[in-house]
Amino acid sequence: MSAKANVHTTPHPDGGWQNITEGKTKPSKIFDIKTEAVSAGKIIAQNNKVEHVIHGKDGKIQNPNSYGNDPNPPKDKSN
Repeated sequence: MSAKANVHTTPHPDGGWQNITEGKTKPSKIFDIKTEAVSAGKIIAQNNKVEHVIHGKDGKIQNPNSYGNDPNPPKDKSN
């Protein structure tokens, strides 16, 4: 079984913001403002149970969110 591809919210080269799935060359949609792209990317990631990786204007990762198999799950503090 192959792993599902994560969703990235990134600046679009021609302006605005995009949600693009790893391995794809075209965005699912282009948005005028970042908050709209983040909201839409979150829904895609939740539906597919994958990571939603949010990037800043400089391309650096700002806020990754896991909606499935978290690669870095929190440590259990009850022990």
